Amino acid sequence: MTTFVVATDSVHTSAALCDYLFDRVDEDDTVYAINSLHDEDADAEAIRDGKDALNAVASRLAAATTVETEQFSRGNVPAEDILSFSEEVDADEIVLGVRKPSPTNKAAIGGVSEQVLLHSDRPMAVVPRETHR
Repeated sequence: MTTFVVATDSVHTSAALCDYLFDRVDEDDTVYAINSLHDEDADAEAIRDGKDALNAVASRLAAATTVETEQFSRGNVPAEDILSFSEEVDADEIVLGVRKPSPTNKAAIGGVSEQVLLHSDRPMAVVPRETHR
């Protein structure tokens, strides 16, 4: 029985994370898909995009395992929500998506992923996804 925390911010990220997880999860596992909105007063579009990202995880993995979703808008930076929620549910693994660098942005990893990688003591999977221009 494995507990995964899957942090997503878009349906594209959700698709990549689900591709990674699909052959790894068993019916006894639990996947917690979370979306963190940095701003407590997030606009309707950001809330909708986050819910769509969570629904993408639920619809892709629900037939294979238990999936629970949570959208946070507590004013925390997303890395804080990912780390604290992973502690709360005693996650066995954190699964994050990273965008591949674009020609204009040479950063190899995003700020949220970097902060989670630097501050977590839990195993993690970092799943690359293509940038969409």
